[in-house]
Amino acid sequence: MAHQLNSLAHTKWLCKYHVVFTSKYKRKIIYNQYRQDLQEIIKLLCRYKGVQIIEGHMMPDHVHLLLSIPPKLSVSSFMGYLKGKSALMMFDKHANLKYKFSNRHFWAEGYYVSTVSQNEATIRKYIQTQEKHDFAVDQLSVKEYEDPFKGSK
Repeated sequence: MAHQLNSLAHTKWLCKYHVVFTSKYKRKIIYNQYRQDLQEIIKLLCRYKGVQIIEGHMMPDHVHLLLSIPPKLSVSSFMGYLKGKSALMMFDKHANLKYKFSNRHFWAEGYYVSTVSQNEATIRKYIQTQEKHDFAVDQLSVKEYEDPFKGSK
């Protein structure tokens, strides 16, 4: 699959992108009851545009995707479509989100994208292990709660 060429009418292509985008205010809302719905929505929207998800992972506050986007679509137009439609679909499915996110802004502005060529395996491994790394970093920064009014005994 690393070098499988796709084709359109008169084009052979191999266009892969590593994309990362975050929720508005980096709220850790993607997990819990919204994760499964968001995965289904992103898969559906990618299928509508003919974009293949090679690898994907949802973190508590951001999404990593390794995508194969046809050359007839620009990355920026696809990301605008994906973020815009997924936000609208999430707000339609979960009406209570409008209280957490004002003005129907589910995603933060912008995204990170890089092209993937010979290092696809490295990017796949990074996406797969990102959650473990973030969890370990969070565990290092967790402090035990101490009651300031308890005093020393």
